[in-house]
Amino acid sequence: MKKQTAVEWLVKELNQKIDFIPMDKWDIIRDIVQQALAMEKEQIVDAFDSGVEEWTPIEYSDGQHYYNHNFES
Repeated sequence: MKKQTAVEWLVKELNQKIDFIPMDKWDIIRDIVQQALAMEKEQIVDAFDSGVEEWTPIEYSDGQHYYNHNFES
């Protein structure tokens, strides 16, 4: 089952609750969200790679594999 990140949760909440943002601002917001998602992904991958030495047995080959398995749809 895909896990939901904090940024994904925030986007979902904003989409459900905010209807007063002018349409011309959504492109800017979309760009900011994409940057936040990329940063969050990098943090998850780095955190996995930093902590992987303490895990046994290892189910994933690296942080990218872990992220793809748990967060990609």
